[in-house]
Amino acid sequence: MATADASLLPSEEGRPPLRVGPGLWLFAPSRESQGGSAWLLEAAGADLLIDCPAFTRANLRFLADRPRHRTGESQEARAWILLTGRDGHGRCRRLQQALGWPVLVQEQEAYLLPGVTPLHSFASEHRLGADVRMLWTPGPSPGACVVHVSPVGGAGQDGLFCGRLLVPVAPARVSPLRQRGTFHWGRQLRSVERLRQWLPAGSPDWIASGAGLGALRGPKLVEQGAAQLWGLDLEALALRQPAGP
Repeated sequence: MATADASLLPSEEGRPPLRVGPGLWLFAPSRESQGGSAWLLEAAGADLLIDCPAFTRANLRFLADRPRHRTGESQEARAWILLTGRDGHGRCRRLQQALGWPVLVQEQEAYLLPGVTPLHSFASEHRLGADVRMLWTPGPSPGACVVHVSPVGGAGQDGLFCGRLLVPVAPARVSPLRQRGTFHWGRQLRSVERLRQWLPAGSPDWIASGAGLGALRGPKLVEQGAAQLWGLDLEALALRQPAGP
């Protein structure tokens, strides 16, 4: 770990993440992120922690034991914390202090992370290695973004980590959902349309949401991601009223 200060270590044991596919793990829902979902992906160039899981001993041990933190003397980052929106920040500062991994966030929400270092931000789009791209998709929050991982050389993962831009609404189905805490519903729907144009044709194969996954009733990934995206009726969704209290 990056620090030996016992005061920075978690008090709760918790449970380790669940492996849901080759090089892909899902962390238990975190009350620190309003019950949201965080993921760890082994990308081609680095491990990607997508949103922050609960700050527990089990999670910290799992992450600290990852073998690809840094390479040689170049100090090239081989592990990143990628934040898809303010609801996924959790206890990012404590986690980053313990691990030493750099954090990447859309620039609109960098101010929410005082004391986090190293902290990197991007504006509209960002590429992190040959197989990982990020797109700013405001709506759920001002700095919401998605992470697309694509096959390198025609082989490997082809998935979309959508944060809370899309949330599970039924088994095998995700959709934008207008909630009381939604930053801007119209911009969220425009972000979905922009995402559809930004992704390569036929992509992604699967979608991983950063929201709670209970509505999926079993499988953690939503398959046939491209069909899910293009099947959304954005005009009908624009008329929906906010959900929840």
